Amino acid sequence: MAAAAEAHVHVVHPHRESFWTRYVFSQDHKVIGLQYLLTSLFMALVGGALAMVFRTQLAWPQLGVLKADQYLAAISMHGTIMVFFVLTPALLGGFANFLVPLKIGARDMAFPFVNMLSYWVFALSIVPLVASFFVPGGPLNAGWTAYPPLSALPQAAPGSGLGQTLWLVSIAIFCVSSLLGSLNYITTILVLRTRGMSLMRMPLTVWGIFVAAVLALLTFPVLMAAGILLLFDRLAGTSFFVPAGLVVGGQVIPHTGGNPLLWQHLFWFFGHPEVYIVILPPMGIVSDVIANFARKPVFGYPAMVASMLAIGILSFLVWGHHMFVSGMHPLLGTGFALTTLLIGVPSAVKTFNWLATLWRGKLYFSTAMLFAVGFVSLFVAGGLTGIHLGNAPVDIPLHDTYYVVGHFHLVMGTAAVFGIFAGIYFWFPKMFGRLLDERLGRVHFWLTLLGVYGTFFPMYYLGMAGMHRRIYDYRAFPYLAHLQPVQVFITLSAFLIFAGGLVLAYNMLRSLAAGRPADRNPWRGTTLEWSTESPPPHHNWPGEIPQVYRGPYEYSVPGASQDYLPQWEPQPAGVRAGGH
Repeated sequence: MAAAAEAHVHVVHPHRESFWTRYVFSQDHKVIGLQYLLTSLFMALVGGALAMVFRTQLAWPQLGVLKADQYLAAISMHGTIMVFFVLTPALLGGFANFLVPLKIGARDMAFPFVNMLSYWVFALSIVPLVASFFVPGGPLNAGWTAYPPLSALPQAAPGSGLGQTLWLVSIAIFCVSSLLGSLNYITTILVLRTRGMSLMRMPLTVWGIFVAAVLALLTFPVLMAAGILLLFDRLAGTSFFVPAGLVVGGQVIPHTGGNPLLWQHLFWFFGHPEVYIVILPPMGIVSDVIANFARKPVFGYPAMVASMLAIGILSFLVWGHHMFVSGMHPLLGTGFALTTLLIGVPSAVKTFNWLATLWRGKLYFSTAMLFAVGFVSLFVAGGLTGIHLGNAPVDIPLHDTYYVVGHFHLVMGTAAVFGIFAGIYFWFPKMFGRLLDERLGRVHFWLTLLGVYGTFFPMYYLGMAGMHRRIYDYRAFPYLAHLQPVQVFITLSAFLIFAGGLVLAYNMLRSLAAGRPADRNPWRGTTLEWSTESPPPHHNWPGEIPQVYRGPYEYSVPGASQDYLPQWEPQPAGVRAGGH
């Protein structure tokens, strides 16, 4: 199937476009990738600003920065924005679009028009989300998981009105965008690889995107269907999720026969694979970055591929660990606990292989490398507590406490963000033809790392002390009032993270205006994207698409004239590489 890439004619004719077709409604995968990435970074500022506001409320509740309903809306929209409109589109939209054709030797994505459509459908999904801030009652306040019946009944709470409806419309549109993108990535990877690019010669970034795209293709339809059913409950009087006999405001609700647990099953059947949709691409990015700056091949490449595939399969079998307190049968809970522990095995394989790649490498701690190593640190620090929460006897007392908040922010939230940052610093020269400032990059890294651990590690202590989530003013509980100094420390640490984000924004703008020009291979990389100009031209290569001769990580090859063998160069005489 890789030979099908030859359908992309090797002779590239001059390509003239208007401003609108080049930068706005572009069908070039590189422009679309940058549109996704920059939109996601803007949404990260919005989501981060919301976090700063509600963290201020939690540190000093006596100030009354937010009202109770505003606080619930802020945390709900923060979670929604960060999961759906930052992590997913940045990784499975931004990096996937920009890198996949370049890394596998393709002129563009398999379906360029569909690719353009996927971005603009994504942009459209932001409109109702933002509009929900300005409607009567405000945006949703049922949490980013939108559990019914709170989310199913417009009269249940202030944020359960039009704001909740707009949230569901936004998520449904977003699901359409994700499906269009996933189909494109899968088809492109399977059909458009260049000559010599076998599956086992693909960089791990491409493998991570491929598995994540398969997960997205199989799970986003479930979320979209659940959201549409919830819309029917709200607008058409159906009872998919609303039980009989419910009383709201002293009145009996006429709905009959629904089950709120059905929403939980549908949501988490999507929700847990979503964790891996946003963590598998960073796993690949980090593998590429660590190999490059350790000047070593990735240790155990076949095992790394197998572990990604195993994670993808097992991710469909663990959703019930989010529901241990829902009254499920203990035997079912035991089954979900076992699969949850089992999915930690391939994750551990990846972690030890990263450490083995670093071991005795010629380490150069560029900013990209710092964020890659930081990713490994956060993934371990957050993942180890997943062992606790994956066991029902431990999870039940810790469920819905700050312990859970600390866990998923480390293992999913900030770990994925560190992967995004590593990718930005690593591929910014290829995207824009200029290098980011490494000194500012190191300031960004240390502010972010210290802020992340200062924010989320103390949450484990808060959770074990009984601090439950979504409390507007914990001083109402005498046994929690003495924990205010911890909340203050967490909030100050969170401001460090936000400050780091502003440093990155300044660094990017400054480098775009006056950054040092980058050549085509500033990091002496081995994969195909480094064989073309920076930034790449339309259709990626001005002449023939390079042929691939070896695996993606041939560093420090004995007998070679330089310490790496690019994939696109024929085998030098007398040099034996360990390629696949």
